[in-house]
Amino acid sequence: MTKQYQRLLEGKLYKTDDQIQEMKNKGRYLSRLFNQTSEEESSLRKDLIKDLFGRIGENYTVKPPFYCSHGSHINVGNNFFCNFNCIFLDLNTIDIGNNVFIGPRVSIYTALHPIDKEVRNTGLEYALPVVIEDDVWIAGDVVINPGVTIGKGSIVGSGSVVTKNIPENVIALGNPCRVHRTITDSDKEYWDIMLAEYKKSVE
Repeated sequence: MTKQYQRLLEGKLYKTDDQIQEMKNKGRYLSRLFNQTSEEESSLRKDLIKDLFGRIGENYTVKPPFYCSHGSHINVGNNFFCNFNCIFLDLNTIDIGNNVFIGPRVSIYTALHPIDKEVRNTGLEYALPVVIEDDVWIAGDVVINPGVTIGKGSIVGSGSVVTKNIPENVIALGNPCRVHRTITDSDKEYWDIMLAEYKKSVE
């Protein structure tokens, strides 16, 4: 691991070196191949995602087009669904748990630039990781900013811009994204009834 790459992962100012550039090149190459696949090539799509991501669990679907920076900094658990036109700017790591649904046109950013213009103009940048815990649903057109953690079981409403951590088991929405309400036992009771009705209808 080069010194610049280590600084990147530590969230410190860094400049792209040969190792980082090589990772970017591989990620963009594999994502380009993935985006050129057809609906009839589902097995190839899965193989390319497995090569592109750092880690991915069982039972996953990623819909092209999909865009990323490194790819290898994306780590995903089991039962993952990612809809069309998502952008994962994974300069630093994006860690995603089990049973996570990502809606269309979701953008997850880890990259940041210095506020001071003189430092920014040197080309130095930094990046902070993003964590999405188990059983989370991110609705369409959401933007998740660097350094954010989204807690287990939560839902982020469409069009939200997430700038701060979201706790577990809440519905959060808006720009900036804020907690709207807690997910309660009443929600579970309602959806258990809906599930029972569905099962009965297909017997």
